[in-house]
Amino acid sequence: MIRHFNWIRFAVGLGGLAIMTSAPLAAQEQEDHLWTASLGAGFTTPTYHTGGELDNGWNISTGAGLNFFHSHLGLNGEFMFNSLGIDGITLNNLGYPGGDVHVWAFTGDPVIRLNPHGKFDFYLTGGPGVYHRYVEFTAPTLASFTGYNPFLGVYYPVTVPANEVVNSFATTKLGVNGGGGFTMRIGSGRAKFFAEARYNQMYTRQVTSFIPVTFGIKW
Repeated sequence: MIRHFNWIRFAVGLGGLAIMTSAPLAAQEQEDHLWTASLGAGFTTPTYHTGGELDNGWNISTGAGLNFFHSHLGLNGEFMFNSLGIDGITLNNLGYPGGDVHVWAFTGDPVIRLNPHGKFDFYLTGGPGVYHRYVEFTAPTLASFTGYNPFLGVYYPVTVPANEVVNSFATTKLGVNGGGGFTMRIGSGRAKFFAEARYNQMYTRQVTSFIPVTFGIKW
């Protein structure tokens, strides 16, 4: 009877130990996801010489990637779009009433996360990419189209103010980016709020440089 009791107690203790040790591992496995994704938007500030030619603008970005080593390391592929206005003094010197610069970028960025399983995490990221810059100069004009009054059943001409592109050119070059940010877990799911800033440099004849500050959601 004593031996039987000891065996049962040993089995119960062993089972309890297995549960206690497997629970953190199970939680860890739930935290470690192979795939990641992100979506964000924010404001963009031109820097150095670019800051003397362009005004502040805005950006949107989206990305997807893979996690390694319990999510402490990752590799993301990202698409980014930035829109900035051309400075008024620059426009006056060139003789154009208006203008904008749009920059698209596809980048491949390694990521280092300091606390990937915590509520708050800080990370560093950056890498090379392909950048496409489109410059357009505009002038005010009038656009006409046909409106319709459903009550009277008649069509009538409508003229509204608009901008006409009078000159434009584009270039595609290599570039790099680097920076960091932080994430904050939202609830108990995978979603995290993030805020980040990254310096970007496109190797045009005279370097195009800017810093997008982006806010969004990561999964």
